[in-house]
Amino acid sequence: MRCLLSINSSSPSPQRVENGQEEVRARAGAQQVQGLRRRQHLRARAGVRSKCKDCGGSGICEHGRQRSRCKDCGGSGICEHGRRRSRCKDCGGGSICEHGRRRTECKDCGGSSICEHGRRRSRCKDCGGSSFCEHGRRRSRCKDCGGSSFCEHGRERSRCKDCGGSGLCEHGRERSRCKDCGGGGPVIFLEATEVEEFDGEEDPDESVPTVQARVVGGPRGGKRKR
Repeated sequence: MRCLLSINSSSPSPQRVENGQEEVRARAGAQQVQGLRRRQHLRARAGVRSKCKDCGGSGICEHGRQRSRCKDCGGSGICEHGRRRSRCKDCGGGSICEHGRRRTECKDCGGSSICEHGRRRSRCKDCGGSSFCEHGRRRSRCKDCGGSSFCEHGRERSRCKDCGGSGLCEHGRERSRCKDCGGGGPVIFLEATEVEEFDGEEDPDESVPTVQARVVGGPRGGKRKR
């Protein structure tokens, strides 16, 4: 009788057995998740390796571009008009919507790049867009952040004489205000509010900068008093 009691007392309780089974299942589930993540990581690395210039990936051509997007190699992603096939309006690219805009940037189509305020998500202050720095300015135009629009002399790159800015003519004046260059007539001044920036995916030869502007000044009527 004592022997039976000792055996019964040493046997695990049903609650303990259930807890142990749950631990085993949890451990097995964690191992499966880790294995899945490892496989996904390896697949991702394998995909990136073919597009890595430093590794000499098979997807990189002799010109240092992705083979399928290289114009010089006649990549399959380039159409007959010299543009990315998916982004060519003339070819009816899949990235172009029925309104003739990029699908992701079309307000009428509810593009994913458009925020709830009707602006480009990356350029919306209310949404904390990535194009704005901590000072509330466009990151590329902020001196405190070392914006790319400013040269090493602390001036706007396009208006810096030392850098040979594109906004300056051969006479060292602003091109739009130089009489010798034919820019001395009535001038309408525009303030740029949005500039199309290189997003890292397009071919730099393919991207075309675009500017949305509003009139902030112009020629005044009447004759000038002498």
